[in-house]
Amino acid sequence: MGYERVGFWFESIAEAEDGYPARPGLTEDVDVDVAIVGGGLTGLWTAYYLQEADPTLSIAVLEKEIAGFGASGRNGGWCSALFPLSASALEARYGFDAAVTQRQAMIDTVGEVGRAAEAEGIDCDYVRGGTVAFARSRVQLEGARAEFAESERFGVDRVSLLGTETVRSRFGARDAVAATFTPDCARIHPGKLVRGLARAVERRGATIFEKTEVLSWEQGVVTAVAGGVTRTVRAGTVVNATEGYGSAIPQVGRRILPLYSLMIATEPLSEEIWEAIGLEHGHTFTDFRHLLIYGQRTADNRFAFGGRGARYHLASAIRPEYDRVPRVREHLGRALVDLFPAAAGARITHHWGGPLGVPRDWHASVGLDAARREAWAGGYVGDGLSTTNLAGRTLADLLAGKRTPLTGLPWVGHRSPRWEPEPLRFAGSNAGLLGAEAADLEERLTGRPSLAARLLAPLTGH
Repeated sequence: MGYERVGFWFESIAEAEDGYPARPGLTEDVDVDVAIVGGGLTGLWTAYYLQEADPTLSIAVLEKEIAGFGASGRNGGWCSALFPLSASALEARYGFDAAVTQRQAMIDTVGEVGRAAEAEGIDCDYVRGGTVAFARSRVQLEGARAEFAESERFGVDRVSLLGTETVRSRFGARDAVAATFTPDCARIHPGKLVRGLARAVERRGATIFEKTEVLSWEQGVVTAVAGGVTRTVRAGTVVNATEGYGSAIPQVGRRILPLYSLMIATEPLSEEIWEAIGLEHGHTFTDFRHLLIYGQRTADNRFAFGGRGARYHLASAIRPEYDRVPRVREHLGRALVDLFPAAAGARITHHWGGPLGVPRDWHASVGLDAARREAWAGGYVGDGLSTTNLAGRTLADLLAGKRTPLTGLPWVGHRSPRWEPEPLRFAGSNAGLLGAEAADLEERLTGRPSLAARLLAPLTGH
């Protein structure tokens, strides 16, 4: 395929990437210390920090397409402190202190991504401008107040609650009655980050085998196909860094559900329009609806804006035609203008998407099973742009046999239950999507918190 079609991020740097020629695939059986399955941010950050800890390690990264092809090159560009489970949900499972340490680790990770990118000369448009979350109704205002109250109780996240006058004087979201703001998020260009990181780990000595499809692994032996020929990689440890795409591999299967999230990008907008909108460079934004939306002002003055709404496909199918859904494109265009009327005349120039990885309990995890010679990280539910970095640092410590503050975090070693067999998986996941849409409609019509949302909350980490 023409890899510029992965989406706006890849298209915008296609010339700099010389059209994305694939690195050579496996041409022979190899022996390495660590084999990493998946050439996205999880795999690349893991390689990076392993190399930092021990430059003598031999590392092979095995990628079915090219580095960054999956969610790492398609996402919304939020390097945030978000984690799929809220602080309160973490507290309920692990206690107050553990919730605080996980939250602090996520906040620290936002800065670590910027530090590492700068150290490696990766210009990924990193600006730590923070996130504005608009409350656009009385019900959404309750959500904003709850977020602020939670941040005050745990004392880690820096969340401000902005009143109506402040919000409407600063931003062009005309129906906003309040907003929260946290500085702990950076706007980035994810394509530049993941492609630059791939080059960084190559410079340090890792080998990235592209166009190499992993079929399975067991006890440190990976079976893969490249150029139509089956090859074997023997490793001390195999790292599963496949995220949503792992559902096709037997060792992952029903442990992950690939759920599509889609995006649009507008043409570049004038400074006058941005002044009316009020978003500065580095700002990311969302609101308190249940069917998630997310956006940023890009370095070249576009809106990059995305959200849920695309359905889950039977048997965890992942196909290129699912990356673009006209109905969702129209929904995102309407939602953007509804939030920022000043964007009404903006032409939509790009539409793309891809699957993210959802575990059954919406609990991201990282871990090492030494007996099986297997490590893993994933289940980010869309919060992976920064969490992948935390995963890579944690895996480096785990594989080195170290006991550190990172290896003691509550997400380490967690195993989510498997998803139900089909067709229950199909029915349940799409019912959840319809439930989120129904919850937003219910709140608009009644002006009261949604009963449907209350029923969904335990299933979505809240």
